[in-house]
Amino acid sequence: MKKTIALFVYTIIFLCTHAQGKHPVFPASYDVHYPSDWLVKKVFLKAAVFTSTDKKDIILYNGLVKRIFRLSPNLACTGYKNMSNGQELLRAVKPEARVTIDGKEINIGGLYKQKENAYLLQSWVDSLKADKNDFQFISYEVKELQPFLHWKPGTWASNKKFATGKELSFLFKSSSAELNSIIIKVNYELYDGLPLIIKWLSIENKSNHAIKLDRVVNEVLAFVEEESAVVGTPEQMKKQHGIYTETNYAFNNAMRYDISDQTTHWKTDSSYSSQVNYNFQTPCLLEVYPEKAPGIQLKPGELFNSVRTCELLMDSYDRERRGLAIRAMYKTIAPWTTQNPIFMHLVSKNDNEVINAVDQCAATGYEGVILSFGSHCNMEDTAVANIEKWKKLADYAHGKNILIGGYSLFSSRRISDEDDVIDPVTGKPGGAFFGNAPCLGSNWGLTYLDKLKYFISHTGFNIFENDGPYPGDVCASTTHPGHRGLEDSQWRQMELQKGLYHWCNENAVYVNAPDWYFLDGSNKIGIGYREVNFSLPRDQQKILNRQNIYDGLWEKTPSMSWGFVPLTKYQGGGPEAVLEPLNEHLEDYKQLMIQYYGAGVQACYRGPRLFDTEETKQTVTSVINWYKKYRDILNSDIIHLGRADGRDWDGWMHVNPFLPVKAMALLFNPLKQSITRTISIPLYYTGLNQSAVVESAGKQTTYQLSRNYSIAVNVTIPPENYTWLTIR
Repeated sequence: MKKTIALFVYTIIFLCTHAQGKHPVFPASYDVHYPSDWLVKKVFLKAAVFTSTDKKDIILYNGLVKRIFRLSPNLACTGYKNMSNGQELLRAVKPEARVTIDGKEINIGGLYKQKENAYLLQSWVDSLKADKNDFQFISYEVKELQPFLHWKPGTWASNKKFATGKELSFLFKSSSAELNSIIIKVNYELYDGLPLIIKWLSIENKSNHAIKLDRVVNEVLAFVEEESAVVGTPEQMKKQHGIYTETNYAFNNAMRYDISDQTTHWKTDSSYSSQVNYNFQTPCLLEVYPEKAPGIQLKPGELFNSVRTCELLMDSYDRERRGLAIRAMYKTIAPWTTQNPIFMHLVSKNDNEVINAVDQCAATGYEGVILSFGSHCNMEDTAVANIEKWKKLADYAHGKNILIGGYSLFSSRRISDEDDVIDPVTGKPGGAFFGNAPCLGSNWGLTYLDKLKYFISHTGFNIFENDGPYPGDVCASTTHPGHRGLEDSQWRQMELQKGLYHWCNENAVYVNAPDWYFLDGSNKIGIGYREVNFSLPRDQQKILNRQNIYDGLWEKTPSMSWGFVPLTKYQGGGPEAVLEPLNEHLEDYKQLMIQYYGAGVQACYRGPRLFDTEETKQTVTSVINWYKKYRDILNSDIIHLGRADGRDWDGWMHVNPFLPVKAMALLFNPLKQSITRTISIPLYYTGLNQSAVVESAGKQTTYQLSRNYSIAVNVTIPPENYTWLTIR
């Protein structure tokens, strides 16, 4: 009741204040904890820009996050608060950003002379001073949030809406004669319904000569330390867990962002002289920038855009809750990651096998065919005959409402001494992530990109699987047209790779890529697996696959991941590892499908066909029909119930408080005998708080939720089998 009253009061105040003018005064009543859980209930407040009572501050606020900027004598962030738990994240004022231009390091904005760096009192802000050598704040602009990519969805997706919110841009100029033609904008995007801010810089060269950007630090934040330690190195101490940061500059083939990240730098702050650590080694200063992106030449009239830093405020140490928050971020700011078409991986030798696969997909309810590696499709062949052949096959697939796509390998291959990455140590080809690799900025690399776009656009292919996309290789060549030399080689190649995915995203081409380009338009990445494991016996594969599902969906949504099912021999292994002949291994085939579809994960069913007999066809069709019936909830967030260990039951549950079916649990029994267990089902993230109706095997039972929002359900699972239940 108290929360309902608080929500009503919030709404009235919000509507009244926003009727007063463009930037209303920030109401004191807003500066309280948000009364509801944003992961369970929709947030009614919208992102807005306020002014302080004394007009000295601009405030970004959406009910979940509050960020304060002092406007004079120079612009600086003086407050960053998580409204869900009331945590103030900042302990000190730092510059808004920092750039190094032609070897000279310059701060953008910022205020100085803070006498204590362990905390910041509002009463101190008026006494802070500007530095005339910094870029100075000139003006600001507020706009409605615009999509970063003009995504054109071409498949099923759980979210086809673009995010809404506000964009706040601060304009800076230098009083220095040598820099006064450089225009810098610090841009903030505040999103509706999320404790999320995205920050990025734009730098425009309006001078009559080129400049060199040696480093662009687009975020500098002096955070409250996570722990105190009298001795210890930065590596030994925890970083700030009150915030999760992610940028669109990540690669490593790790299939996890935290390992792929190239931009997050936790540093020490020697100006924080009252910290507990004796040697001032507390990692409490966050700076965001690409490590290997110096020497970027900006010609007269050119515009440079920095990496985009996502700053998601966290209110818990709980792994599940933190993962749910990250997943909510992806679904909102990169809605293309919610696309999840049902596809097979075809290994074809001729056109007839493609036609047969399309027919089988249409017959069973599949939605797409990807010409897998080892197939007879070459997307780099733009000869008229090849284009005409694949356009005809694509037209045939589209006539049956089936998507079609192809595979291309980029990185782990050798092209030539002229086009390969040049090792800066030896001055010769080699030294790349995969040993030898082409440079995306070489003549071959630029032609490769053009050929892919030409092939896709002229055949009508809907899916692109890019194996080994640009993995961050630096290149010391000075003759490649796509970059000037070693210094800018990584940045320029990243921009080229992103450009391809932007083009695909905006032309309804679905992208599978085994690296972290989600924020730049790619749709799916591997869930995380060891390829040689698919040579193991099927019984082992089933358990290992469930482990991969459990482990791979903490930060990723189901639709962001693919798994693997080898219908035919893959990486070795004998008859016990494969499913062909399919009708002879029907139970294994069905359970592998149930495991993946029951997790909302599309697997690469790799082989020449989906079925070999009528019975196999009916089995595949029944699983697909089941998946489509529950598609919305099966593509919802995973709650981890029990990890597969082969000793007892394991499983997971999907939850969505905004659907009629609030949850769906999949439970597996690896044992050779039937088991009956009482399983605790946590229902907090379903939004249910009093009772739940559980349906299993056609039987409905009503349960009262305990004080921790859970129910205890008796479940019987057949031997080496599974069961599932829905909750309303």
